[in-house]
Amino acid sequence: MDPVIIVGAGPVGLTLALALARQEVPCVVLDEGPGKDEQRLARTVVLREDTAALVERLTGLPLTDAGFRWAGWRSMRRKQVMREINFAARASDTDSPDFEADAHDPGGAAHGSVSGAQAFGVRTHGSGSGAQRSGGNARDPKGSAQSLKNAGLGPTTDAQDPESADAPAPLHLAQHALTGALREAIIHERLIKVAVGSRLDSIEQESSGVTAHTRGPNGTWWRGSYLVGCDGPRSTVRKLQDIRFPGRTAVERYAVAALRTELPWPGQALLHRMPPWRTSGPASGEVTARPLADDVWRLDWLLPPGKDLVTPDLLVARIRETLAGWNAGSTPPYELLDTGVHTVHHRLARRWRAGRVFLAGDAAHLLGALGTQGLDEGLRDADNLAWKLALAWHHGPHEALLDSYQAERRAVVAARLRAADQALPLLRGGGGLRSYVPGSARGHDALLTDGHLGRGPLGAPGAYADSPLAPTHTESETPVDTAPGAAVVDVRVTAEDGSFVQLRERLGRGVLLVVLIAPGTGVWARKHWVTAGIMPRLAAAVTALPHRAELLVAESYPGAAAHTVLLVRPDGHLVTALSGVRPADLYAAAETTLGGPATAEAEAETAASTT
Repeated sequence: MDPVIIVGAGPVGLTLALALARQEVPCVVLDEGPGKDEQRLARTVVLREDTAALVERLTGLPLTDAGFRWAGWRSMRRKQVMREINFAARASDTDSPDFEADAHDPGGAAHGSVSGAQAFGVRTHGSGSGAQRSGGNARDPKGSAQSLKNAGLGPTTDAQDPESADAPAPLHLAQHALTGALREAIIHERLIKVAVGSRLDSIEQESSGVTAHTRGPNGTWWRGSYLVGCDGPRSTVRKLQDIRFPGRTAVERYAVAALRTELPWPGQALLHRMPPWRTSGPASGEVTARPLADDVWRLDWLLPPGKDLVTPDLLVARIRETLAGWNAGSTPPYELLDTGVHTVHHRLARRWRAGRVFLAGDAAHLLGALGTQGLDEGLRDADNLAWKLALAWHHGPHEALLDSYQAERRAVVAARLRAADQALPLLRGGGGLRSYVPGSARGHDALLTDGHLGRGPLGAPGAYADSPLAPTHTESETPVDTAPGAAVVDVRVTAEDGSFVQLRERLGRGVLLVVLIAPGTGVWARKHWVTAGIMPRLAAAVTALPHRAELLVAESYPGAAAHTVLLVRPDGHLVTALSGVRPADLYAAAETTLGGPATAEAEAETAASTT
């Protein structure tokens, strides 16, 4: 069968290519550019726990080597600390610097416009060459508390957020570092061909495949089984398919600067609303500071509505005023590395599928206000679509399965856009009587924290509870802490070869996962219990499933009783939890998850493609 054509070589397109290759699906990536990315420290991305794990699994590289994972989160209003969170350090993070994820990606999700420091003609400012590396004390809050006290920005007594004590820290890295890691992995992948300098100009579809034409040095016709447009907000694929892209333009604007300096809270990200110092030019009601590796920080100033020009002098003045405000009136030495202006748009494509053509990432949706991340959702698009395309490529098209991509992913992104649009008037509406309601400031802070940290309606990963792939309810279902359709918890499991691995390590291979909860199995070698109790019956039920599945065993799972059986999709979302071994119910749930029984047309097409 012909390869899958992927238009666009940004993070989403490259991730989709690797995800398909891991499932033995060849693909061609049409890259309009030269095959390398401009190094811009003002263009950064935020990866949450699930998306960082996805990229690490596909590249085989620890992303913490390329970025920085936050030590904590601090939010302030005027001189008051509203909320403070200290993230638990992971064992793998103690030997290498990590980084947090930027909530207002100026180009990482390709949904805004960024003008660089080169255009400003600004490179460095201030005295000295910057601060020393802060890795040694990045997770020590004592020095930062004293520095804030000296600056008159002392903490409150109830600022600690117990809700997030064990929350994973977001990962912050420059977009070119992310795409570089993905490109490096693709170099060693035999099933992926990248055609640089290839600009798409036409698409033709028929029942058996799709044909695309590119112009440029490598202008040619490309034949594929499916085509996925990952070509950004100005998507040529979307325009050629005549898919509308309604929404709102310039929801928010930010002035952005990347600089090397020392701040009073090493390794901690900060959201500062209504800062108390005087500013040059238009007032900035909000500024964020997010750490990268090597004492580099990304600072974002919320700009008032309008199209006021951000001049070099204004930006430099804003930098000096902000740094002085955080350092008791004295501007510390700093080195300005990059600048930009980031404009956030909110848009959602009407359709994400047109026959054999799909949209993903910024070609399908734009979001990013209030700290939310568009790239996170783009990577989840790729993860969701990859296993469905792989199954259709290997076994013939299941229309219900392919249609479920739009049904699941568009609903999740639409919900996040609705939540942001509902919160924007409250947070950016200019105050009024609502600003005097007791507790309103803390409620506003909670909303913004949710957006920046990837939780709540604004930021949490979506669940596919209403998916057309969800099986019907049966009496054998049993409740666990993970709702059907939500992503599973990354517990330790015993694999079929007896090795201990994390559950996430078994994802993305195109197989269903069946997880038995069996307390005590971690103490004994697999050979002692693999033929005991319910294991032989469960193994036979897994072998009989309509699609290849792997049987795993976990000692425990949050909210699950002993002998609970979990059915997990290839992208890590829970299908159902059954009480004990129920072969008929397990088979029915697996069949529904795959889009229902295979049609005669699909079987005929699969047979024809193999002859």
